[in-house]
Amino acid sequence: MNEINKEDIKQEVFDLYDDYAHNRVDRREFIQKLSAYAVGGLTVASLMSFLMPDYQGAIQVKPDDARLKSEYVNYPSPKGGGTIKALVSMPSGTNKKLGGIVVVHENRGLNPHIADVARRAALAGFITIAPDALTPLGGYPGNDDAGRELQSKRNRDEMLEDFIAAADFLKGHKNCNGKVGVVGFCFGGWIANMMAVRIPGLAAAVPFYGGQPPVEEVAKIKAPLLLHYAELDTRVNEGWPAYEAALKNNNKEFKAYMYANANHGFHNDTTPRFDKAAAELAWKRTVDFFKEKLKQG
Repeated sequence: MNEINKEDIKQEVFDLYDDYAHNRVDRREFIQKLSAYAVGGLTVASLMSFLMPDYQGAIQVKPDDARLKSEYVNYPSPKGGGTIKALVSMPSGTNKKLGGIVVVHENRGLNPHIADVARRAALAGFITIAPDALTPLGGYPGNDDAGRELQSKRNRDEMLEDFIAAADFLKGHKNCNGKVGVVGFCFGGWIANMMAVRIPGLAAAVPFYGGQPPVEEVAKIKAPLLLHYAELDTRVNEGWPAYEAALKNNNKEFKAYMYANANHGFHNDTTPRFDKAAAELAWKRTVDFFKEKLKQG
């Protein structure tokens, strides 16, 4: 990945990867279209290697980090009578009740990056739960291509119910102070928006470049919102003006940030769409927001 300079890659390549990552083109068509940008010293193989996520090399908080207590749990799924597997993390040795955060993955299951984000949030002083919506199909399969294929087989409204159930599970956890928020990325951003619609007692919601809820449902939102958008993410941003107008018309509490020259997925530090400055600023804003909204009392 480091052999290619990000600045030398045309924006159309990132847009093409976005289409691929969201199942708008299949792998064969992706490779075929990518070949148009394999010029000079660039090959399709090197471009593919550059664009694909590097999960192990980018992990910030290791699964066995001694500063945390992390364990997998299973909680009941409202659909189908089964259970959902989830990673629960909190600071080690904590003897006080903490604000809870549901961490919602992208459109490919609970991969190592989202598990890492959940641990980062726990290190900031929260108890977090990161469910794997692919549990009914065997769980995250170990690579994103297969993960996207599996997730496409699940109904997104049923997955929403599973994440709402995670919030209920976390709220009742012995180490949670009863205040629960949600942060989600891409598909998870849509889930975060919809959880704000569906859960009257939700304490905070932070969608990262997430699809918007129907404007007629915005009146149901009680939770304060912190919304992160990427300037170059034209597909998701198309829905923002109407959502913003509905939030204002319904006098909802929200703050929205548009990160200049950032791509969809800019917070994900495992791919070249990562924008370090934007990601760090958005994450600081997110942690500060949760500290304010999830504190006890």
